[in-house]
Amino acid sequence: MSERRLLLVNGPNLNLLGVREPAIYGTETLDDVLSLTERTAGEHGFTVRAVQSNHEGVLIDAIHEARLDCAGIVINPGGLTHTSVVLRDALSGVALPVAEVHISDVNAREEFRRFSYVRDVAVVHVVGEGVAGYATAVTKLLDVITGNVDG
Repeated sequence: MSERRLLLVNGPNLNLLGVREPAIYGTETLDDVLSLTERTAGEHGFTVRAVQSNHEGVLIDAIHEARLDCAGIVINPGGLTHTSVVLRDALSGVALPVAEVHISDVNAREEFRRFSYVRDVAVVHVVGEGVAGYATAVTKLLDVITGNVDG
């Protein structure tokens, strides 16, 4: 492993964290997510490059670029979780370990939220832990990357 960097990907509408449906997603913001993720990765000697976009192509381009200088990807695809084959294919295509994270418990919500195109390409899955789930996802992904556990 040449790079000690993770790509953090946040999909559509996650820029509205702290404002959008706080009863479901809480009051913490995307900046809080980034700070927590950077702090958690930093405790293990890793840095974070973050991207959030409401545009699928921007996310796919960032994932493609990650193959050049990242050791893994932490992703909350937002609504693209349930709709985007191309996002799944991008994650699969770069052959990096992936942690899928969701703030709410998608398995306890609407039926359509229970399906994930990302699930089968991710080695780590964290759902329903709120923003704290990002720290869990980073820690578990780094365990996989560094060989501390098998996910």
